[in-house]
Amino acid sequence: MDDVKIGEILLPGDEKTQEQQEARVKSRFWPTMRKAIRQIPFSRDVIAAFFCATDRQTPLRVRGILLAALGYFVLPFDAIPDMLAVVGFTDDIAVLTTALALINGHIREHHYEAADAVLADEEQQAATKS
Repeated sequence: MDDVKIGEILLPGDEKTQEQQEARVKSRFWPTMRKAIRQIPFSRDVIAAFFCATDRQTPLRVRGILLAALGYFVLPFDAIPDMLAVVGFTDDIAVLTTALALINGHIREHHYEAADAVLADEEQQAATKS
């Protein structure tokens, strides 16, 4: 995936586009994240990015970039299908990594605290199933 395509994916869009993207991300994020949580080495950052993107205190442009990246992440079909083991999330990782670099500093401590709570719940559920 080259930089031009990632740059196109990460365009924040106008407010209406962001609202549509936010609805799409909210409806698909958790099922997708649960499938990818062990395959993405920076899951904590991705979950914190979700909380940042849905936080009305986050600047509009930052929300737009994050929503665009998370929207790509939750798409069922993208450049490399996510159902392919190991390599399936590599394109998503490239887009998410670029988005996180672009908005560096906008994800706040309370976003990470919320992500930590989700990850703790996931670990607890996994331990219960074992």
